[in-house]
Amino acid sequence: MATLGLILTLLGLGLAIAAFLVWRHAQGQRAALGLPEGRIVRADMGSWQRCTRPLYSARYRLAGKPDYLVRSAGRLVPVEVKPGRTAASPYASDVLQLGAYLLLVEEETGRRPPHGLLHYAGRTFEIPYTPTLRQAVIQALREMQGLRRARDVSPQHHDPSRCRRCGHRDHCNAQVSER
Repeated sequence: MATLGLILTLLGLGLAIAAFLVWRHAQGQRAALGLPEGRIVRADMGSWQRCTRPLYSARYRLAGKPDYLVRSAGRLVPVEVKPGRTAASPYASDVLQLGAYLLLVEEETGRRPPHGLLHYAGRTFEIPYTPTLRQAVIQALREMQGLRRARDVSPQHHDPSRCRRCGHRDHCNAQVSER
C-alpha cells in the first residue's frame, strides 16, 4: 500500500512539473509574440484553428481580423504580428492597418481602445489610438471606396516586379511595363 502511495505521489509531482513547464513555455511564446498580459479573446494565427468571425463595421463598410485580440485591464487590444519585419520605427502602412483594427474594435464594442500593438521581429511597438490615427484610417477608407467606383485606377507604384506577382495582372489595363 505504501508503494502505491509513493507511485501516486511521484505521478502527481511529475504532472505538476509538466504543467509548470507547459505554462512557462506558453509565457515565453506570449512574450515572443509581443502579447500583453490578459486573456486572448481571438487569434487568427495558424491554420490549425477554426476561423473566427471578423470584426465588422457597417458604417465604414469594413471588416478585418487582427492576428490577436487580447482583453487586458478590461479593454480589448488588437495585436498585429509582422514576424519578417525589422525596423527602428513601424511602417506607416502597418500603423494604418492596426488603426483599422482599432476602429473596428471601437465600432463593435462602443468603447475606444487606448492603443494597439504592432510586433516586428524582436520588437513590439505600442501604437496609441489617437484622433489623428482614427481620421487617417477613415480618410484612407474614403479614398479606397472612391477608387472602387473609379473606371480607371493607375498603379500606386513604378515596380514591374510587383505587377508580375499581382493576382490581378491578367485583367489589369495599367500594368507597369519593364523598360
